[in-house]
Amino acid sequence: MQGHYYELVVKVSSHQDLYTDFLSDTLPIGFEEFDGGFIVRSEESLETIVWGLEQFTEALQKALGETIELECTQQKLENSDWVEAYQKSIEPIQIDTFYIHPTWEQPKENLINIALDPALAFGTGHHPTTATSLKAIGKYVKANDNVLDVGCGSGILGIGAMKLGAIVDACDTDPVSVNNSQENATINGLVFASIWEGSSSLAKKRYDVVVANIVADVLIFIANDLKKVLKEDGILILSGILDKYEIKVLNSYKDCEMIERIAQEEWVTLILKKK
Repeated sequence: MQGHYYELVVKVSSHQDLYTDFLSDTLPIGFEEFDGGFIVRSEESLETIVWGLEQFTEALQKALGETIELECTQQKLENSDWVEAYQKSIEPIQIDTFYIHPTWEQPKENLINIALDPALAFGTGHHPTTATSLKAIGKYVKANDNVLDVGCGSGILGIGAMKLGAIVDACDTDPVSVNNSQENATINGLVFASIWEGSSSLAKKRYDVVVANIVADVLIFIANDLKKVLKEDGILILSGILDKYEIKVLNSYKDCEMIERIAQEEWVTLILKKK
């Protein structure tokens, strides 16, 4: 391990959720989120990330027609084993019968254990969208169901479904996420039936359950693709939706019946079924 590392503190005046999505899609490493911003640490300089954040902010301001203040402060610090410090900050979490824990923590008896390496990927169960998606999976996924995890990220949702005995395919437009999902599946002694870089439109079969924890605008954009790969009596689990965009999303799924709504903080997960 080298003798120094870089720490980037990012502060934003608004739309932190959009910045979270941007960093999740672009960073090959994890990051720490706090109220009003983020902390990114790496053994490599983070100037490229700063540039990307500046470009993203400029595009976002044009799209939204409003001013967003962005502050980026990077420091070169002595290495006091920040990886170990980061690991200690990741706490295991229980979500219904699922127990999500980092690889260095012990599993729990009588629970469905999911081991993840947070250094590999995003999605450790602590965010409300992941937690409520897992709640829905625990309730609606059955053994031998064919499940598609769209925008698989860390693979946590697909792994949860496989732990219930489902046959799971997964996809993500980000190749890093595809690799991370495969690695996390291996950690759990599991293998995706099929996993690919790209969208759900590349699926070669139809599914009993399709889960997509993305963001509202993308769920609207890919609505037809998701419904196309769903069996007639299949279940859609849609998450990553801020409650203020819920109606907007539902308008794109008018041919579906909402059978459950799971809310946590300002986030909503919708469970839909074709009418």
